[in-house]
Amino acid sequence: MTTRLSQLFVRTLRDDPSDAEVASHRLLVRAGYIRRQAPGIFAWLPLGLKVKAKVEKIIREEMDAAGAQEVHFPALLPREPYELTGRWTEYGDGIFRLKDRKDADYLLAPTHEEVFTLLVKDLYSSYKDLPLMLYQIQDKYRDEARPRAGLLRGREFTMKDAYSFDYTDAGLDASYQAQRDAYERIFRRFGLSYVIVQADAGAMGGSRSEEFLHPTPIGEDTFVRSAGGYAANVEAYRTLAPEPIPFDGLPKAVIHDSPNTPTISTLVDLANSAVPRQDRKWTAGDTLKNVVLALKHLDGSRELVIIGLPGDREVDLKRIEVAFAPAEVEAATDADFEANPELVKGYIGPWSPTGAILGEDSASGIRYLIDPRVVDGSSWVTGANQHEKHVFGLVAGRDFTADGYIEAAEVKAGDAAPDGSGPVELARGMEIGHVFQLGRKYAEALGLQVLDENGKLVTVTMGSYGIGVTRVLAVIAEANHDEKGLIWPVEVSPFDVHLVAATKEDAVYQKAEALVSEFESAGFDVLFDDRQKVSPGVKFGDAELLGVPLVVVVGKGAERGEVELWDRRSGERISLPLIEVRSKLEAILK
Repeated sequence: MTTRLSQLFVRTLRDDPSDAEVASHRLLVRAGYIRRQAPGIFAWLPLGLKVKAKVEKIIREEMDAAGAQEVHFPALLPREPYELTGRWTEYGDGIFRLKDRKDADYLLAPTHEEVFTLLVKDLYSSYKDLPLMLYQIQDKYRDEARPRAGLLRGREFTMKDAYSFDYTDAGLDASYQAQRDAYERIFRRFGLSYVIVQADAGAMGGSRSEEFLHPTPIGEDTFVRSAGGYAANVEAYRTLAPEPIPFDGLPKAVIHDSPNTPTISTLVDLANSAVPRQDRKWTAGDTLKNVVLALKHLDGSRELVIIGLPGDREVDLKRIEVAFAPAEVEAATDADFEANPELVKGYIGPWSPTGAILGEDSASGIRYLIDPRVVDGSSWVTGANQHEKHVFGLVAGRDFTADGYIEAAEVKAGDAAPDGSGPVELARGMEIGHVFQLGRKYAEALGLQVLDENGKLVTVTMGSYGIGVTRVLAVIAEANHDEKGLIWPVEVSPFDVHLVAATKEDAVYQKAEALVSEFESAGFDVLFDDRQKVSPGVKFGDAELLGVPLVVVVGKGAERGEVELWDRRSGERISLPLIEVRSKLEAILK
């Protein structure tokens, strides 16, 4: 099949779009694959749809090979299923809600667990019907507060979501592994490098969660990995806490004046000058930092919570968001401090000379959560809840007791992997797939049960498996380009070959037309630049921008029976006899 560029609905741009932050956004717009309609919302043009269809084709082939069957749900769904699972409320402002003319509530689906579950409940009732795997490729909608980076974080996006249904845990394990294996095949076919990391299940719930991340400096996710094979995103990383320390015989806590110590570094400097240690110098790791946060719960209530962590660590906002989800997290305000005068701003601590200020049995009523490193018997320098005063030698477990532990501190390179496989390094990645063992959360909420071998009703256990189709397309573009334009992998390229007639001479066009016929007979999908009034320089620029990896240039050499073949992937350009072009392309494309 041949598409003539003179008739193709495309307009390439020489200048980058003003809102483009990453290469994929810049090049997909400039090359005429997508066109912005609103923040985070794009129209798909013919070239973009061809690539998207090829991405979907690969996904379908591997889903089918894994035993999954395709269905298709509407994007517009009623409120009731999401009300039953609590997610109508949990999603907060993150979804698009609307009412019909009868004032009934609907949403544009951000995901489809509920309706998949109800469909299976409607049709299946016996263990003999299971295992079952269903999938769809459908548009999803999320009201992103800050859509950015083109297709990488949008408000409308296409996703492949699959769901497995089993009546035993062993069956779920098998279904999960089948999908996980299919994902590896899919991403290899896309030519994408990936790392499988442990992940937090978040609002999805469930017992096991893994992300497929494509390592890239522009990635939104930070993940850690060790040489021994441990890998997790920072939200799922769990601190390897030290053992508790006996505190019998430790000296009592002592309060010292600490004027002009608004930061941890100024506090450490004062400690080393005014209260020097005999064994070593004080460091930031000896201080206990107390961060006051406000939680906005779904019912509209507001709660203060304080996190205690070593002073050499910063709070990681993504880890906090996961820890307190679905509540929204923000910094405490001046009004919060005015309402809680026992909290002396800048000098907050869990203890004062009159007793516990924070934690169990304290009078404040404010939850106090601590980093796992703050073990019983550890001694700290922290605020004394008095202006310009700090307490030295405050011992956890003796002088204060927290309400619980929280994973909120930043993870640093060199921290220990929780499985004992060595220190971790940090890297950035872009999520391209996610697999969950949902377990029975949604089946229980929606009443999905089947009769087992003994005629007893059992609750079905489920898995959920997602690939962001449009995000993956953008990631492929991100990983395959140069300064001149896109360079698609052969498997997802919009065309097999881009044929350029590089002069205005009729004889050259006749030879190019003959090649078109030959390529069609070989089954190639051809993009033919047949624009006679366009200069060779513009044609070459478009060929490099559009990204078809194999470009055949029919120029003046055609009079000698030669053409030029560009391989955009390697940058190689070679001259070939006309009679050898077809066989050369066939060899490459195979």
